[in-house]
Amino acid sequence: MTQPSANRPHHVAIIGGGPAGLMAAEVLSQAGVKVDLYDGMPSVGRKFLLAGVGGMNITHSEAYPAFLSRYAERAPHIAPLLREFGAPALCEWIHGLGIDTFVGSSGRVFPTDMKAAPLLRAWLKRLRDAGVAIHTRHRWLGWNADGSLRIDSPDGEKTINADALLLALGGGSWSRLGSDGAWMLALEQQGIDLAPLQPSNCGFEVNAWSELMVSKFAGAPLKNIAMGLNDDTPRLGECVITATGIEGSLIYALSAPIREAINQYGSATVHLDLLPGRPVDKIQAALNKPRGSRSMAKHLHSQLGLDGVKAALLRELTAAECFADPLALANAIKALPLTLARTRPLDEAISSAGGVTFEAMNEQLMLKQLPGVFCAGEMLDWEAPTGGYLLTACFASGRAAGMGMVEWLRSGGKPHAES
Repeated sequence: MTQPSANRPHHVAIIGGGPAGLMAAEVLSQAGVKVDLYDGMPSVGRKFLLAGVGGMNITHSEAYPAFLSRYAERAPHIAPLLREFGAPALCEWIHGLGIDTFVGSSGRVFPTDMKAAPLLRAWLKRLRDAGVAIHTRHRWLGWNADGSLRIDSPDGEKTINADALLLALGGGSWSRLGSDGAWMLALEQQGIDLAPLQPSNCGFEVNAWSELMVSKFAGAPLKNIAMGLNDDTPRLGECVITATGIEGSLIYALSAPIREAINQYGSATVHLDLLPGRPVDKIQAALNKPRGSRSMAKHLHSQLGLDGVKAALLRELTAAECFADPLALANAIKALPLTLARTRPLDEAISSAGGVTFEAMNEQLMLKQLPGVFCAGEMLDWEAPTGGYLLTACFASGRAAGMGMVEWLRSGGKPHAES
């Protein structure tokens, strides 16, 4: 790193071309700062584009208090970022790129064409027109002894000097798109306080399904169910049975508390309500009706519409004697215990928890131990459910870091601690 000077134009390096890095580049270039952005992949925004497959959910329209609550224990740290650039500001920014948005029935906000690529193309044009230099296939390797940056490029390793540095390297999921968590070692060597990377918005494994569940129902959707953990009110939604366990939007929404329970106790038990629209007494009454010569499977189907994967799951997780007791079976249908043993691998997760702790940074997202080095995006220690919350915080943190860098540069900064 070089010492910022008022006698020459400021120059910064940004490592990572996702939403956080690109947003910081926009803020800095608008302030007249020369920006070089480096990304290890052949093109920038790869995970952003993947998130847009099937519909680019950019943010959420719910009221601010509920929106902020999605960040759980990190809400106090995310709040300042969202106050400056929350969902309404993000939508206005998108409109400024010539992209219209709409609010879906779930409250999620999408570009009108549901696609990420047109938004990214318009954004990259704006950045290039502002003078931002984007270098792909350039991977950050850490620092040299003099504080300069080591960059691996197609032409070999380069040494880069900059007045300030932003790290926006993503979390630890989807390594094939560039978010591999390799930066953890470089920051650990600098003594930066880090929380271990863990899967978030992820699937979970059971100890073992029966052969029938795997062969006949792996990939089967569980629709119109509710799921709860501990004494929390069950959530409505759907998920999918997999060969190793369960995944999908409903389990993703509960992934953080499930993961933490597994970390603490070795496993976590969720309870599935297979018929959330029917109370237990009505289910019991239906089960009490004579079934004559019909099998229990046909009785469940005719009286309750319970068949397919739901019936198979009920058989899988309920003791045989329970089927002879209508009350016990009704209770099982309303609160079927499913014990989860572990998360699926980090690289499969939609996002990750862990990373650079907020305690390691000041309010401008600059590392306290490395003046002039800022961090933003998913590499920070926060997590949120899907629904636009992840992207919103990435955009907001990138903007906050960019503004922090401008302020630090204009103040003259401080010498960067040597590696």
